[in-house]
Amino acid sequence: MQDLMLALPEVTILTMACVVLMVEVYSPDPEKKRVYWLSQAALAVALVFTVAQSSTGRSLAFNGEFVADVMSTALKAVVLLVTLMVFAYSKHYLMERKSMKAEHFALGLSAVLGMMIIVSANSFLTIYLGLELLSLSLYAMIALERDSREATEAAMKYFVLGALASGMLLYGLSMLYGVTGSLDISHIAQAVEAQSKDSQLLVFGLVFVVVGVAFKLGVAPFHMWIPDVYQGAPTAVTLFIGSAPKVSAFALAFRLLVDGLPSLVADWRGMLMIMAVLSIAIGNVVALAQYNIKRLLAYSTIAHMGYLLLGLVAGTETGFAAAMFYAITYTLMSAGAFGMVILLGRIGFESDQLDDFKGLSERSPWFALVMLIVMFSMAGMPPFVGFWGKWFVIKEVVAVGHVWLAALAVFFSIIGAFYYLRIARLMYFENPDQTQAITPSQELRWVLSANGIAVLVLGLMPGLLMELCVRAI
Repeated sequence: MQDLMLALPEVTILTMACVVLMVEVYSPDPEKKRVYWLSQAALAVALVFTVAQSSTGRSLAFNGEFVADVMSTALKAVVLLVTLMVFAYSKHYLMERKSMKAEHFALGLSAVLGMMIIVSANSFLTIYLGLELLSLSLYAMIALERDSREATEAAMKYFVLGALASGMLLYGLSMLYGVTGSLDISHIAQAVEAQSKDSQLLVFGLVFVVVGVAFKLGVAPFHMWIPDVYQGAPTAVTLFIGSAPKVSAFALAFRLLVDGLPSLVADWRGMLMIMAVLSIAIGNVVALAQYNIKRLLAYSTIAHMGYLLLGLVAGTETGFAAAMFYAITYTLMSAGAFGMVILLGRIGFESDQLDDFKGLSERSPWFALVMLIVMFSMAGMPPFVGFWGKWFVIKEVVAVGHVWLAALAVFFSIIGAFYYLRIARLMYFENPDQTQAITPSQELRWVLSANGIAVLVLGLMPGLLMELCVRAI
């Protein structure tokens, strides 16, 4: 019973995912509003249980397979809160296009369950189960639009590449199990520490593990799936993929590398450093040539995940806290950016081109301001929260002596600011191609406004979130 109580948020999400499907079968609800509100209620109740269970200690459940600590509580709360926002954004999009399906929300809840399992994993087995539950749910969510060639193509690409990455990760985990004789992360850390530091088999297994983690984060050179999947998937699904799963990807990297293989830090730090440089460079430079905003935000994601890796490269507790801060704040910014794409879209029109933002300040001054806040934050401009995310990770890299890496990150951040400012120029200094009024639902209006205000408020008071991240690490 004590184990079940620790996993009460996960049990809630699992139960409600099943309830949503049963309600769809036995309750006539053409507009699917009932399943939407059940899904939102499930997330809200799970969030309450997560916060209620928060403590400063560390508890294990299910024979050490599951861990409840400050980091798991904080990251699960972020995942649930962001998914609440994502579902609210998605409702407007799905109802307009007659695509409101119970399967969308059931798969979304299953993906959330996978993220929560990853966040609380204390075993290689638990990590892999959570990862596959998340991945398979996302593949199916993309492919739900069976009449869309773009969505089907995106789902196939994601599935094939995702299966390859999962296989590599599993191969690496099996090699580490063969060397250490355990699946428990804490036991593996002790066994690796006792092994010879020059064990070739350990390093070989580590390479495959890092490849799997890199794919889930979407960092170069394992980034090839992100632009095609972001562009091809329905915007409501792209919004989901580009937000909450990034928090679980950070948790995956932390549990495997920092918790599980701390004595191999010299090996995985070097690999992460190379991938961070490639991601920051490729993401920012290639984004300059994009005219589709979903594709632009995809390359932006690659660059941002490179900055997140800088915190892990630092290899210190404050560096890990900075990476956690970056993961949380990027998730919030990404949700706001894709929420704006949903806001501007309408039936038969995705509004995914940069030119669709022309003259937005004339059509809707308030939402133009919200988009401006999100873009300035992504560019790393003060006083928005994106500035502090970059500041913390770059500061930690400098503190460990990698000044050249910090200088490179700042240089490419300046390049990246160009394509964010280009969107601001289109909104405020170009005449609109469309004069149609923007009439969002009240729910979308309030959630999107709260999203933009949160980016600003967290930028004005970053210490509160950073303190939480330091405590969690």
